Amino acid sequence: MPAPTGTKRVKGVQVYRPFIYGSIAKPVDPDNRPAGITAEHTHLWSVYVRGVDGEDISYWLKKVQFKLHETYANSSRMIESPPFEVTESGWGEFEVQLKLYFVPEANEKAQTLWHALKLHPYGPDAEGQKERRETIVSQNYEEIIFNEPVEGFYDILTSGPPQPGRGKGSKGSKQASTMKKQGERSAEIPQDTSRENAYSVKTEETELLRLREASKAVEALIRQEKGALKEKEEKLATLKREAEASQP
Repeated sequence: MPAPTGTKRVKGVQVYRPFIYGSIAKPVDPDNRPAGITAEHTHLWSVYVRGVDGEDISYWLKKVQFKLHETYANSSRMIESPPFEVTESGWGEFEVQLKLYFVPEANEKAQTLWHALKLHPYGPDAEGQKERRETIVSQNYEEIIFNEPVEGFYDILTSGPPQPGRGKGSKGSKQASTMKKQGERSAEIPQDTSRENAYSVKTEETELLRLREASKAVEALIRQEKGALKEKEEKLATLKREAEASQP
């Protein structure tokens, strides 16, 4: 029996959808504590799933389940419409489970991610950041790969976010460079870093430079260790020859 219309798989095609997930935390001002925040809570924070550069992702993402630490009331929060985020207060860092559910047309299983909630700054200026009560942003760039999506979902994905006045998945909207043959990449990282998105081409270039410098440092250490090892081997050989020469 043939598969129902819209449920056949589009063979040989992968569709990528980029997004970011993470958290943002702000220390509570003890002199201006918001109402309802308990005395032991030191931070206000939000954990979220968002589109890159604020893009609407609700045309392919139906809802997100956030599982917080068990000490929170109603620790499992299901957010069924954008913004996909949970805002709370607290004093401790913990891992948040994020379970992504796709629109019904996807015919795809939910996917699970983990995010380590970050409240405190780290690094050489950590104490200065604490004194200035700076906001702490911790987020990751990610891509969902839909391998051979069903026809109905493929149409939604390639139509892109709905334009004003049009329905979800409308053919009037465009989603450029997102459908590729298997093995090809499609999602592009933004050129510049923004508060909403810490990952960009510039960030990538900086990271690559750091990795290259680290690689050079490792190579220098390896050369140094090889030189020291060679010296030890030569000294050992000399001692061995001297010992053999001294024997009657």
